[in-house]
Amino acid sequence: MAEPLTSSQDAPNPPAPGQRILVTNTHGEKLVGLLHHTGSNKVVVLCHGFTASKDDGFIVDLAEAITKHGISVFRFDFSGNGESEGEFQYGNYKKEADDLHAVVSYLYQEKYDVATIVGHSKGGDVVVLYASIYNDVPMVINISGRFYLDQGVEERLGKEFMDRINKEGYIDVINKSGKETCLFFDKKIIYAKRSLLFLFHGIS
Repeated sequence: MAEPLTSSQDAPNPPAPGQRILVTNTHGEKLVGLLHHTGSNKVVVLCHGFTASKDDGFIVDLAEAITKHGISVFRFDFSGNGESEGEFQYGNYKKEADDLHAVVSYLYQEKYDVATIVGHSKGGDVVVLYASIYNDVPMVINISGRFYLDQGVEERLGKEFMDRINKEGYIDVINKSGKETCLFFDKKIIYAKRSLLFLFHGIS
């Protein structure tokens, strides 16, 4: 479910006039996005990184470069980030993949051809996870995505927790609300099935 917004807020150096769109995710939260329609129904969806937003300089510059080639672009804020509803969370890769699915489903519903999903930094991991779950976009581009995700768990919980995960497959932890929860790695969904996958990494 989505609806256009009448108000507008320009990003720095906007690539093209963008239509502000609201897309509702499966949690009932409204995701705010900008659709830069060039006249082409072929569209690229851009996904920002950790603590960033659709107005991050890298995302804006990328949108500008793509629209110059006549391809439409949709950039949006994941739930809990930027202007979108929801609570900011540290990990939540699966939820962000579900946010992306709500966006892609909306664009397909509106008769757009979602040619590519592009993710930067944490967003790069999200687009790869998305492709492995939903498998409905032909091309996936991961730009500087995080690689050793287990390092983040080790830094936050300690090496002994990682040793237990590797040995037992899961650990029980207490979350910030004081409730016991289970942490595990699902390695069987780490590969995109049919999508073309491009990975860009470097220091410059």
